[in-house]
Amino acid sequence: MNGEWLQTGGAVEPLKQTPETVRAAGAYSFKNERKSVMNRLMPVLLMLCASVSIITTVGIVYTLVSETVLFFREVPIVEFLTGTRWSPLFEPRAFGILPLLAGTLLITIIACVVAMPIGLASAVYLSEYAPRRVRNIIKPILEVLAGVPTIVYGYFALSFMTPIVRAIFPETGIFNALSAGIVVGIMIIPMVTSLSEDAMNAVPKSLRDGAYALGATKFESALKIVLPAALSGIVASFVLAFSRAVGETMIVTVAAGATPNLTFNPLESIQTMTAYIVQVSLGDTQRGSIEYGSIFAVGMALFIITFLLNSIAQYVARKFREEY
Repeated sequence: MNGEWLQTGGAVEPLKQTPETVRAAGAYSFKNERKSVMNRLMPVLLMLCASVSIITTVGIVYTLVSETVLFFREVPIVEFLTGTRWSPLFEPRAFGILPLLAGTLLITIIACVVAMPIGLASAVYLSEYAPRRVRNIIKPILEVLAGVPTIVYGYFALSFMTPIVRAIFPETGIFNALSAGIVVGIMIIPMVTSLSEDAMNAVPKSLRDGAYALGATKFESALKIVLPAALSGIVASFVLAFSRAVGETMIVTVAAGATPNLTFNPLESIQTMTAYIVQVSLGDTQRGSIEYGSIFAVGMALFIITFLLNSIAQYVARKFREEY
C-alpha cells in the first residue's frame, strides 16, 4: 500500500499492492467504522431502556394527578379524606374514603398476621436448619406458590376458606374480610420467606461459628445472632409484603364483597380501594363523570400509600444495613 514499507535485511522496500492486501485493508477499515458506530449508538439505546421505567412512572403520575384534580373540583378534599360514608354510585352520593381505607387496612392486617410469622419461620428453617436437598425442594415450591394467579387465590378463598370460616363462626357472611385476608396472607408468604432468607444467608458464617464456639445452640444462634444481623432485610421484606397486601385486587374483589363498611369486624363484608376501582371500571361508567373521577382519586390515594411504604422499606434497609 502507498506509504507502507517492508524492511528486509538492510534494505527497505515498499509493500506491493495486491488484491488481497487491498481487501484486507478495506475489511479492517469497515470493521473499525462499524465498531465506532456501535460505540456511539449503544449508550443511547441503553439510556432509552433505562428511561422506560422513568417515563412510565411520569405518565402514571400525570394521569392520576390530572384526573384527581378534576375530581376535587367537584368534591371537597376534606370530605373525601374525613367522610365516613362512601356511595358514589347511588343517591344520596357520598365520597368519604374512610370505609374503603378501613377495609383495605383490615385485609392487610389479617394478611400480615398470617404471613409474617409463617414467612419468617420458614426463612429461618431454610437458612439455618434445612439440608441442601430439602432446600432445593422447598424453594421451587414457594416460587410456584408466588406465581399462582391472584384470581385463583380469590376463588380458593371463596370456595375453600370461607366454608371453613363459616363452620367456626356461623354468623359469618359468604363474603367476609377474614377469609380474604387469610388467603392474601398465604399469597405473600413466599415474598417474606424469600427476602428474609436472602438477608439471613448474607450473614457471614463466621458469626455463627463464633456463637457455636461460645456454647450457643443452633436456635440461639439463629435468634440472637442471625436475626439481628439480618434485621434490615427482614424489616424491608415485611414492609414490602405489607405494600403488596395493600395493593391486592382480585382476591378481595372475589371473596371480601363490595360493601364499603366502616368496620373492623373481619366477619363482615367490606370493600377495599382496589375492589372499588374494579367495580367502577367494568365499562358502565361514563368518561368524565364524577364516578369516573372517583376511580383516579382512590387510585391516587392508593399510589401515595404504596409509595410511602416502599420508601419506608428502602430507608429501613439503608438505615439498619450491616456491613461485613
